[in-house]
Amino acid sequence: MRSIRAARRTGRALWALRAAAASATCAVTAVGLAVLPAAAAPAKPAAGQVAEPGQACTAADLGQRHPIIKSVEVSPTITHFTGWHVTEGTTGTQTVTTSTETTISVSVGLNGNVHGSFAVEALGMVGASAGLNVKVDYTSTSTESQSITWNFREPGYYGLYKGTKKVTGTYGSLNCNRVQLSDGSWALKWIEGPESGSYTTYTTLEEGAVRCQDTVPANSIMAKAQGLLDCASAAARAKHPAGAVAPTARQLQDRRAQRPAPTSGTATDRPKATGRSAQAAALNCSAAAYKIAVPGQPLSWGGPLLANDGVRLRPSSIFSAHLDNWRLCNVTEHNGVIEASLWNWGSGGCATIAAQDAATERAVLMTVSCTEDDLQRFYIYRDVPGSDRIGVQNKYTGSMMGHDRYADGEFIRQYSSGRQDGTGTYSLIGV
Repeated sequence: MRSIRAARRTGRALWALRAAAASATCAVTAVGLAVLPAAAAPAKPAAGQVAEPGQACTAADLGQRHPIIKSVEVSPTITHFTGWHVTEGTTGTQTVTTSTETTISVSVGLNGNVHGSFAVEALGMVGASAGLNVKVDYTSTSTESQSITWNFREPGYYGLYKGTKKVTGTYGSLNCNRVQLSDGSWALKWIEGPESGSYTTYTTLEEGAVRCQDTVPANSIMAKAQGLLDCASAAARAKHPAGAVAPTARQLQDRRAQRPAPTSGTATDRPKATGRSAQAAALNCSAAAYKIAVPGQPLSWGGPLLANDGVRLRPSSIFSAHLDNWRLCNVTEHNGVIEASLWNWGSGGCATIAAQDAATERAVLMTVSCTEDDLQRFYIYRDVPGSDRIGVQNKYTGSMMGHDRYADGEFIRQYSSGRQDGTGTYSLIGV
């Protein structure tokens, strides 16, 4: 019995040592994140980043995409504010209505709803890079006046506020692609793809009251609110009756400078999607035709017969009427990544994501009349020479092409991070 108790004590001791080591690791991580400067600067790889540039990848990763945070800027922002004068006899708890100063909406690239896995992963990396607890789903600060209940203990000129830390910056995408090594051989590595964009998020809202004579931390939300009081102005030093004070000149200036809150994010250097109204484009297509097939399986991309249908997995046969044949058109190549339009031999249309569905996760790949439109342009990531494996990414949306399940009639869809089970990797087979 003694030996069993001793073993239990030993086990508890080992568990305690492991817990202490884990705590120490967390503490070191927290310190490392805390010292990251809150200014616009290239961000180091975030904690938990799935891939980093130059790391090896496999053919199953060709249809995947991961974010890389390129810059992070943190700025204290006042969302609601009002000036309030408290005189002798009016101290105590009061409820004050504030005016809206700034509205912040969470967005990543085109996706203002932040329901795609790429957007959630990117915002999680932003929080880790900045050492902040940021919003990782779609939300926005209130666009309406807000009430603040505050206990005023002394007379004075107060600024009552609600505020947050607005976090903005740029991101890139990591894609798996073939890279030629110094000895002439080839390898698959994660590279920084052509696609990039911008993001906006914010931290938890805080509220409070501040006076001109209060000492506050520099570059804080409270300091930002104190600045709205225009403490150096004659109006701030003048006597006021108890109650609300008219907006200061700085408040009015800031409000005029505010732009309407976007309903979705705007990508940096995002190519323009012109939509279906553009004139049909004259394409310079390769003579070769290809099947875009599921590796080792008979089903491949089949163009739709009906205008309102989408591209589906279909078997190839003498009855396919070339709907399973695609040509690469207006092909360019940059840093080993092909860009091309995908022209369907059977229908004469080009593959595209419908403009109204550009920001929608799992939107179906369609075919329409070929135009000068970046919704119809695709990046193609390739396996090493000798292999026909590829990954396909829409230029405008940044999303990878894939399918939910292997089945006849299954739609080809866009996925913001691609298919993590490898089903977004296809074979480009000459016919």
